[in-house]
Amino acid sequence: MYTIKDLYDLEHTLAKDYLSQFKYPWEALKGIKDFILALGPTLGDDYEEREENVWVHKTAKVFPSAYLGAPCIIGPNTEVRHGAFIRGSALVGADCVVGNSVELKNVILFDHVQTPHYNYVGDSILGYFSHMGAGSITSNVKSDKKLVVVHNGTENIETGVKKFGAMLGDYVEVGCNAVCNPGTVIGRHSSVYPTSNVRGVIPENCIFKNSGVVVERKCE
Repeated sequence: MYTIKDLYDLEHTLAKDYLSQFKYPWEALKGIKDFILALGPTLGDDYEEREENVWVHKTAKVFPSAYLGAPCIIGPNTEVRHGAFIRGSALVGADCVVGNSVELKNVILFDHVQTPHYNYVGDSILGYFSHMGAGSITSNVKSDKKLVVVHNGTENIETGVKKFGAMLGDYVEVGCNAVCNPGTVIGRHSSVYPTSNVRGVIPENCIFKNSGVVVERKCE
């Protein structure tokens, strides 16, 4: 339930071939920068290299006060709004929203991802049509600075990485002011209640409630 195959439809990202090399999504985190540096020059005439190693699709809208740090790629019809801070190593897909005061660092955002208000997303991969509510963040470093472990019930998966925010599957909804702690993995079509403190693996088609209770989403 936490492999790349389980979480993502790779047809909705320029990182398809890159991610296909790995079994688990966190294995891709260390190479995002080098991947973007290699991909950028191959994108073609639909993209403009606005600064060194900063590629922006001609249909994207980047507001004047947004900061685009290298390397990064901004996809078609995406909006990067006022005060957004892209620190670098960010691949942002098509039809995305990077909103006011949002900070991105070492991330892959699939197509149609929305991070519209006051979000911090670091060392994370956000799947197709995933959405982070206002003020929700990914916490990407443990307080003891040890390597991140993914907890799935009684199973503990060693990741071998120190910085690891969250892996959101396709169509995941994270409520306002929720915190996804280091090593959070949320399955496809699952939701997180506002103000929740999330950690570990949340299966697909589930709801994570404020009390930490996880319930299966009822079919409508």
